[in-house]
Amino acid sequence: MSATGLDVPATGGQPADHETDAAPRASRIHRRGDRLIPYWLALPTIVILLGVFAYPLGYMIYLSFHNLTTADLYQHLTPAWDGINQYRAVLTDSQFWVVTERTVIFTVATVAASVILALLIAVLLNRVSGWNKGLISTVLIFVWSVPQIVSISLFSWLTDPNFSVINRLLSRLPFVNLDKHDWYRDPHQGLAVAAAVVIWGAVPFLAITLHAGMTMVPKELLEAARVDGASRWRQFRAVTFPILRPLIVIVTTLSIIWDIQVFTQIYLLRFGAPEPGYRTLSIYTYIMAIGDTRYSAASAIGVLTVLLMFGVMIFYMRQIFRIGDND
Repeated sequence: MSATGLDVPATGGQPADHETDAAPRASRIHRRGDRLIPYWLALPTIVILLGVFAYPLGYMIYLSFHNLTTADLYQHLTPAWDGINQYRAVLTDSQFWVVTERTVIFTVATVAASVILALLIAVLLNRVSGWNKGLISTVLIFVWSVPQIVSISLFSWLTDPNFSVINRLLSRLPFVNLDKHDWYRDPHQGLAVAAAVVIWGAVPFLAITLHAGMTMVPKELLEAARVDGASRWRQFRAVTFPILRPLIVIVTTLSIIWDIQVFTQIYLLRFGAPEPGYRTLSIYTYIMAIGDTRYSAASAIGVLTVLLMFGVMIFYMRQIFRIGDND
């Protein structure tokens, strides 16, 4: 009872219940906002990509469910509805599966070689110092800056049957005679040359990216492992690689997205007329649309290729968001 005769609750300096709940609630809202930051950062890029690709992708999907003929195209007529017949024809075509298998093998080979070589060069950059590191970095940037058409022309000249430097060098080895050897007569060898062009262009970016990731490894952990007697290989396997693994997953996924749609290298190495043994999904789609004028079937193949790449892209975005959550 107070002096005024009214009952006044004694707080004793303790906050009310709603005040004690406010701090945890604010903390939960703050954590939820932190988890949404990667999505907000990715939103502008997603919006731009949708704005650029929405109409071409939508029209390609539209054509895949219609039968567009050359007459329809030139007379601006509405193509006839064809339902899923184009997809049925593509998925039951043995040539499509041969091309798909070739594309997967080509992609796996180029991605594996690119990432492994880039990782080795990144380790080398991490070990050397001074002018050695500057020289290697300069060479990588120079190779990366060379236009793709120049690189393809260079490899075409190096493997030319009449003027091949590679043939002459390899012919100096015992029991090897590659005089006037045509690397493109066998599609497997020709695709190996195309893969070399792809790897040549991809390694600089991957190596520089992985080296940048290696610089983020705490030196204290490496020093502790060295004091414990761990070899350099053990230091890399137990300390560097676990920290670098998310970045390796990201660059590998990006390489898959790039290499699965390789077109220019194969197309130009075969002078604009790739034989059947050289056809990957991109080449096959182009030839079917432009060469055979089967626009709707080519659109169906394009949609299937986009779905394949979309699955890889989802995995890539999950890795990006996972890294953001861990940070």
